[in-house]
Amino acid sequence: MKMAFSGLLALMLAVGWTPPPSVPQGVQVYFSPHGGATDAVVSALDHATNSVLVQAYSLTSAPIAKALVEAHRRGVQVHVILDASQRTEKYSEADFLQNSEIPTLIDAQHTIAHNKIIIVDDYLVLTGSFNFTKAAEEKNAENLLVISDPSLAKRYLGNWHAHEVHSQAYNREQKSETKRTKKILM
Repeated sequence: MKMAFSGLLALMLAVGWTPPPSVPQGVQVYFSPHGGATDAVVSALDHATNSVLVQAYSLTSAPIAKALVEAHRRGVQVHVILDASQRTEKYSEADFLQNSEIPTLIDAQHTIAHNKIIIVDDYLVLTGSFNFTKAAEEKNAENLLVISDPSLAKRYLGNWHAHEVHSQAYNREQKSETKRTKKILM
């Protein structure tokens, strides 16, 4: 019996048969640095047709911010929740998003709002350790999962909306005021 199996396996390999991939269909994984995670995020945003919800600790990636704006200009409903640190970050894209009329909220309810989630069209979830930053793509060891699963997306949507409830609208004045207050306190 073992001999027959070995022969069959040898024949299958000889004709170019390869075993199915170990990653289930509907899931893609990316690693950084230089593993294509930013391109995967931009591609998902470029293919969005109805909605994009973002929850991010940090958003400083110009290509991702531009893809969010392009999706918004195509009529996709884009909403963003960022960590409170983005009020004072020098390179945050929060101003760019707000100036592009994308509703941007700040989640200051938690010590750190450390989520890194994008939900596209209520079925696609992008998550992992990958921050939506240039450093995450070019310097850090990070991972990104792109998961096509409407029932999982529904759970992430519920979590996103729970954070939306306690978040506050981002505005530039808060950023300037916070910087001024820090200078006065120093």
